[in-house]
Amino acid sequence: MNGLMMDEPLLLTHLVRRAARLFWEKRILSRTQFGVTEYTYADLYRRACQLGHVLERLGIKAGERVGTFAWNTFRHLELYFGVPASGRVLHTLNIRLFPEQIAYIVNHAEDAIIFVDYALIPQLEKLAPELRSVRAYVAMGDGPLPETSLKPAYAYEDLLREAPTSDPFPALDEQTAAAMCYTSGTTGNPKGVVYSHRALVLHTFAQCMADAFGLRESDVIMPVVPMFHANAWGLPYGATMIGATQVYPGVQPTPEDICQLIETHRVTVTAGVPTVLLGILAALEKRPYDLSSLRCVPCGGSAVPESLLERFDALGITVVQAWGMTETSPLASVSHPLSVMADWPEERKRKVRAKQGRPLPFVEMRIVAEDGREQPWDGKSVGELEVRGPWIVGSYYRDERSAASFDRGWFKTGDIGTIDEYGYLQITDRAKDVIKSGGEWISSVELENTIMAHPKVAEAAVIGLPHERWQERPLACVVLRPGETLTKEELLAFLEPRVAKWWLPDDVVFLDALPKTSVGKVAKRELRENFRNYRWPAK
Repeated sequence: MNGLMMDEPLLLTHLVRRAARLFWEKRILSRTQFGVTEYTYADLYRRACQLGHVLERLGIKAGERVGTFAWNTFRHLELYFGVPASGRVLHTLNIRLFPEQIAYIVNHAEDAIIFVDYALIPQLEKLAPELRSVRAYVAMGDGPLPETSLKPAYAYEDLLREAPTSDPFPALDEQTAAAMCYTSGTTGNPKGVVYSHRALVLHTFAQCMADAFGLRESDVIMPVVPMFHANAWGLPYGATMIGATQVYPGVQPTPEDICQLIETHRVTVTAGVPTVLLGILAALEKRPYDLSSLRCVPCGGSAVPESLLERFDALGITVVQAWGMTETSPLASVSHPLSVMADWPEERKRKVRAKQGRPLPFVEMRIVAEDGREQPWDGKSVGELEVRGPWIVGSYYRDERSAASFDRGWFKTGDIGTIDEYGYLQITDRAKDVIKSGGEWISSVELENTIMAHPKVAEAAVIGLPHERWQERPLACVVLRPGETLTKEELLAFLEPRVAKWWLPDDVVFLDALPKTSVGKVAKRELRENFRNYRWPAK
């Protein structure tokens, strides 16, 4: 029974062509140093086509990697489509990594060219002598090309101005590499992850489902999660597919910038890590911005505590917890309460929303014990989370570490957790962060979330440190909200009725800030290093 359906490939090219045809007049806005730049999907398509011609003129061959060193802007969006649609591979570089990590990534990927924001040129100039494969640089911004030691360097707008506007995009196989990102792992060199056109298109469909983020044409979508981190969680692709108005926050936005953009442009969907949401709450304490337009705020990257959900609920804003990794493109599960839970008390439903959610269609999950046995979905049995699906990668790019992370189609995430009878995943720890005390496991994530429920606590991280008797014991590192005071004894008294007695931290230290990774997660390895000579208080 062959030939029943037309075998059309799933390509990102279709998304931008469709947007130009059906939503040609819809707006795309981008914050710049001069205010807000505004244009349309018709402009996006035209400029993406010109970009394809520019890459050809500069001698960038099909399959070569095109690096981006840029913030969330309309020009970066053009690269999101013009590069993969032309048969090249979009490689977003994390500007917040250490210089030696960035140099390793560029050289390992063999980037042929790098597109860089004007504001980031000084940072890239310091790295340029180490970048062996890069043949040219294109600087993106308003006004003339700044003086730079990058050679050869071109101005993006000059190149586009001279390029044809005809559609240069070739027919591609849907398995063609479209984009790549590198993990921001805390041990060893970052690992490369390559996404095909097919994977990204299927991921986009899943993201737009009603039981995911429910993206729609009437939305105003502002990706705050960086475009250099896991493709901004795929939001630029999803927003373009459904023709939503898009808003880009530009260079180094502050929480106040984000709130102002939401208020001014009536943003309905934005997304970021918990640190970003905490920043928004802090900004609201200084000034009452109108964020009532928000209907959905996807949040992930690290566990979203119930206390954070509750604070946004009080504002009438729904924060939706999602889980994924660079290796999962990145969305794999989303947490919405089921219809059978409709009559549950809000507090009970919030506990469901604080889980990492149910797997999206075509994504499979399982929990595997140390002995290799698959664990039951009972919400109690703990093991390592493994996932597989059509947008889950099957190996790392040119990396011998693949063998340790992939097994017969399953990706070993390194996350420890449970899955309950309804199919909700709950991450209890990273394998390297779980605390083993006297032969029993303590979930640092659950303990952190409980600490953050205290009204005076802004952030918390719990690490396991060596203990003479118990092997490891938890140390709580706590950041208080501005102007608040709290003692160790008061915090432990708050925790005592809420967690098992043997989970109570053996000590509490109060810090001005927690160290963060390049993507806004708490850097627990750095915390452990900072406290490597710590001595437990005498009891």
